[in-house]
Amino acid sequence: MDVNGRVLVLNRNNVVIGFQMSPHEYRREFGRMPYPAGKRRDRGYAAAPAEPEYGYRDDEWNNDGYSQDERWERNGWVRREDGWQQRRDGWDNGNGVYGPNEFPAAPQAGIERRDLNPSTASVPRQDQFGPGTETQAAAAKLSRAEVANLQVFLDRAGMSPGVIDGRMGSNVQKALDAWVEAGGQKIDPSNAEDIMERLAGGDGMAFTTYEITNEDAAGPYVASIPSDYGEKAKLERLAYTSTIEMLAERFHMDEAYLKEINPGADFTRPGTQIKVVAPGAKRKGKVASIVADKGLKQVRGYDANGKLLVAYPATIGSSDTPSPTGTVEIARIAHNPGYTYNPSKNFKQGNNDKVLEIPPGPNGPVGSTWIALSKPTYGIHGTPDPSKIGKTASHGCVRLTNWDANELAGMVEPGVTVTFEE
Repeated sequence: MDVNGRVLVLNRNNVVIGFQMSPHEYRREFGRMPYPAGKRRDRGYAAAPAEPEYGYRDDEWNNDGYSQDERWERNGWVRREDGWQQRRDGWDNGNGVYGPNEFPAAPQAGIERRDLNPSTASVPRQDQFGPGTETQAAAAKLSRAEVANLQVFLDRAGMSPGVIDGRMGSNVQKALDAWVEAGGQKIDPSNAEDIMERLAGGDGMAFTTYEITNEDAAGPYVASIPSDYGEKAKLERLAYTSTIEMLAERFHMDEAYLKEINPGADFTRPGTQIKVVAPGAKRKGKVASIVADKGLKQVRGYDANGKLLVAYPATIGSSDTPSPTGTVEIARIAHNPGYTYNPSKNFKQGNNDKVLEIPPGPNGPVGSTWIALSKPTYGIHGTPDPSKIGKTASHGCVRLTNWDANELAGMVEPGVTVTFEE
């Protein structure tokens, strides 16, 4: 049921394809004929029929407990100086209504594409994408739930779209291209039925229900994360700031999208059931070489035979603090790392001109995983801002989402080569 009290009809993709109307509502909406040519009345009012010729009646009309005037008012008529007039434009057949044997056939339902929250769902604007891309064409046809289905499929396949937010964009397109490079059959992103079938034939549907636990609600959490490194260094841990942030990262989701598909949910209360995506287990395998593609803003991991195993959207350096060139190696791997800020070796943040030891945590400068490279001070790491991956610059390192960095760390070891491509 939507916010207007209508009973909605959904297809198996949870897309609204119609809604139910009571017989009374239907007669009121469609039970009057168009004006004959040349007989359109001023202000769009049709003359009221003379009693008792008021249209198609049944027991609901005669025994509803209302007076005759109340019935007319409830059915869209208004009393004016010259009598009763209908408050709708373009209906009259002499008597003003259809007779009992003239009732029209039901109109063909128009299909509204919406996700599970029809009052707030939307399709991304075309101006959010570059011209001429496959994703732009697909975006005009898909609901956000259908886009999320595609993102979950790619995420499960190891071709990460970054945060799952129900929006088409460059990160999704890169993941689609990586899927083909890895040997997958080319996917039409606008074919929602095909994506559903792929999900059903794999790990199941993209969305599931999750119940918030006592541990989820307890944290620990911090009130906020300061932007200044000097202030960060004063904290004991750069933990999550809320249950929503923690759960969004656990399920590879954008925080705003998680809240949008759970309107009114209390994320701080244990026992609350929420809708989340089911991204699936970490990918397994042994990555023998990595390509950090600066132009494409993507990190790709290959096995010893050159087969693509995983691909992740990435933020790789900037013009002010460029990333390395050529080929380096992985030196070591650290989970839940702290961060040593040294303005004399890489960059200066704010007015901080001294070495600072910044505590660990998912909201730390390098997120929850650090894959150190053989070039000092450089590495592949996580981020506290997953929604910005592939869209902003870094201080020379390679940023991934925390979950992608963690997955990659489990597939590599020291000595694996990392080649930076322009």
